[in-house]
Amino acid sequence: MTELRTELLFNAFIEVAATIDLGPSPLGERRMVPITGGTFEGPKMKGRIVPGGIDWQLVRADKVTEIEAHYSIETDDGVLIRVINKGFRHGPAEVMQRLRAGDPVEPDEYYFRAAPVFEAPCGRYEWLNKSLFVSSGERSAEAVVLRVFEVL
Repeated sequence: MTELRTELLFNAFIEVAATIDLGPSPLGERRMVPITGGTFEGPKMKGRIVPGGIDWQLVRADKVTEIEAHYSIETDDGVLIRVINKGFRHGPAEVMQRLRAGDPVEPDEYYFRAAPVFEAPCGRYEWLNKSLFVSSGERSAEAVVLRVFEVL
């Protein structure tokens, strides 16, 4: 059986606005985080994060945050690509409290992983539609930093 390998696609610095609490739902606490901009850069592509996306979040009863971010990126050669990034963030209660307060937290103190799916138009970047990707993340008060890898 072939072992899985990964290759860096890009690092992204995603600027976000303050979290908006939507309140309790039958599944947990709902939140949304507006995506206001940012940049990404890697060996195969670079560009900007298009303002206007939203990271929809659900904080479950077990304190795991389900993340589902919907946004677009624009490559430096003008191609718009849709991104849906689903994942999980969790950690010890005191670490998550510091993170939510906007205090600095080292990324190895909590778990933040996701699986982005790209929808690229036909042409130079259509290969993104044919592969799986995984990411690791860090959260600060003003941004999310993602390292996105292609699964080879």
